Amino acid sequence: MSGAALQRQLREGAELLRRADVPAPEAEARILACHLLGVDPTGLFTAAAMDRAQHEGFLELLARRAAGAPVQHLTGEAWFRHVRLEVGPGAFVPRPETEVMVGWVVEQLAGLGPSPLVVDLCSGSGAIARALADEVPGARVHAVELSEDALVWAGRNLAGTGVELHAGDMADALPELDGQVDVVVCNPPYIPLEAWESVAADVRDHDPHLALFSGADGLDAMRVLADVAARLLRSGGRLAAEHAEVQEHSVVQLFLDHGRWSDVRDHRDLNDRPRFVTAVRH
Repeated sequence: MSGAALQRQLREGAELLRRADVPAPEAEARILACHLLGVDPTGLFTAAAMDRAQHEGFLELLARRAAGAPVQHLTGEAWFRHVRLEVGPGAFVPRPETEVMVGWVVEQLAGLGPSPLVVDLCSGSGAIARALADEVPGARVHAVELSEDALVWAGRNLAGTGVELHAGDMADALPELDGQVDVVVCNPPYIPLEAWESVAADVRDHDPHLALFSGADGLDAMRVLADVAARLLRSGGRLAAEHAEVQEHSVVQLFLDHGRWSDVRDHRDLNDRPRFVTAVRH
């Protein structure tokens, strides 16, 4: 069968997703087809149409996506900046919105000499730590994660990278590094419990709640982070932490009120939405 037949199958797949209100139906249909056929996106222009067994597999993947399963769980992978990650149930799926914050961290580390020390708290799948190890050769990277399920994925993604992965709560993480760390980065849970109904179903139903929700105002983990990062960082060390759009002012105020932070600034992501805060340790 011709490539035109494959394009017809892709259009039909996209229509199934569109009827299920999937946000990017054409793109996700192509991602699932690439996964099923074992080709990269450009390969879809020349590949033959799916045979009967492949098409049945494609329809099954489409049905699971339409029912709310994250596309990354269906393919078992996600790209974050320049690295490919293994992902699945039990770990927060890395989002493109976080990549801007990691770019800021890379810039900070690049000016700190040959072997800067960085700690990634609430590491999840290990996405941030993996990206930093990839983009800042020589950096000494430590990653901390509490969830046993997420640690499985982080272990896979960080194997062979030189990143030291630690199991445990960020609240008492790495006391042996107190006052020595150059940069602390964190994507903590930050969704208020009262916002449960407003969270997208594919996030609420498939990402671990430990990585999503953080008390009545969503800032419980951020308060802990302010204390922990102040303990870990050297004087002049820097912090970057992701937050919800609606926390643009409350997170900045949290760090200003803490007493051990200066140069507190908020930053926007590629969609021009408030996304992460940075601060300098006194």
